Formats: sequence, structure tokens, C-alpha cells
Amino acid sequence: MGNETSTAVEPMTGLRESKKRETRQLISDQATRLFIAQGFEETTIAEIAVAARVAKKTVTNYFPRKEDMALDHQEEFVGSLAHTVATRGAGESALTALRHAFETAVAAQNPVAGFAGPDFARMIDDSPTLSVCLRSLHDRREEALANALAQATGSATADITPRTAAALLGAVHRVLFRRIQELTLADRTNDDIAQAVADEAARAFDMLEPALGDYAVA
Repeated sequence: MGNETSTAVEPMTGLRESKKRETRQLISDQATRLFIAQGFEETTIAEIAVAARVAKKTVTNYFPRKEDMALDHQEEFVGSLAHTVATRGAGESALTALRHAFETAVAAQNPVAGFAGPDFARMIDDSPTLSVCLRSLHDRREEALANALAQATGSATADITPRTAAALLGAVHRVLFRRIQELTLADRTNDDIAQAVADEAARAFDMLEPALGDYAVA
């Protein structure tokens, strides 16, 4: 009997979770559409609720902050560099792993690397709130990277070395992300941007080789 109850509950739980994900995605999609069409600051929670056909309370339950609807892959972004370091191959330095990961992201024109399209880039560039939020996400990503580097090297989290290394590596990623945004806003195609940024990224990462080429080797 216990097994039958468990079997019956599991599909229902899975269905509820699936419905929650669908609702969250629907709200995010409708919010982004409105933000692009009429501006982030100008769009209200009530308008988003109407567009998504949900209650205003439902919107705020899923997204306590309005900017979370526009930047809804925050945790993936924040944890991306730390994850790359944590999963680097044997004999691979943190710099090499991050360099290869960025090259792969550019080749795939990954939105997390900045390839989000002109409408999305313009939405962020036009919004003081979203611009501040994006800077905060870069800061959080750098902090997560510093913690990953400290763990990788057996250092204390307060040690200046992993924090400095994270600041240097984070700065290169921040500059390259902004570069992708700039080229996107200049109406360059993703293929053109990927080609240009691949060359620029090589030069940027080369600058870090003398200082970090052998740092945090797995």
C-alpha cells in the first residue's frame, strides 16, 4: 500500500513542478516582451500579470524583484566561472580552463556569454536599473570564482591571492561581455561578433598568461 501511494504521489509532484516551471517561464517571457517593447522602467507588474494571464501576486511570488524577470538566468551566470574551475581537467590551470570555456561559449554564441540579441542588449543598455543589476551579477560571479580558486588551491577565502586572480579573470570576462554587447548594439551579426571577439579574447587572455599561466593547476 505504501509503495502504491508513493508511486501515485511522485507523478503528481512532477506535474506540479513542471507546471511551476511553465508558469515561471511564461511570466518571464511576457515580461521581457513588454520590457523590450516599452522599456523596463515603464512596465508595471500589473501589465505583466495581465499579459501572462496570472494574478499580480503570482508574478511577485515567482519574481520578488522586477529585474529578475529580465535577467532570469542569474544563477547560471553567477556560477559559470566557478563551475569551470571546479570541473577543469587534470593538469589544466584555471586560466586555461576559463579560456577554453569562453572560446566554446563564443563559438556556440551562448546567451550567457552575451549573445542575447540586439533587442535584449538595448533593453539592458537603456535601463539604469538593469545596468546596475548586471554589474552586481558580474561582482557576484567574481566572488564565486574567488571562492572556487581558494578551494582549488587550498587557500583561505580571505587570502589575497585567489581574490586577486579572480579579479583579473573576472575583469577579462567582464570586458569581453561588454564588448559583445557593444558590437550587438552596433548591429553586427552574431557570426561577425563571434569572429571579432574570438580574436580579441585571445589577446586579452594572453595578457594574463605571465601572471596566471600556472596558477591553480589541477
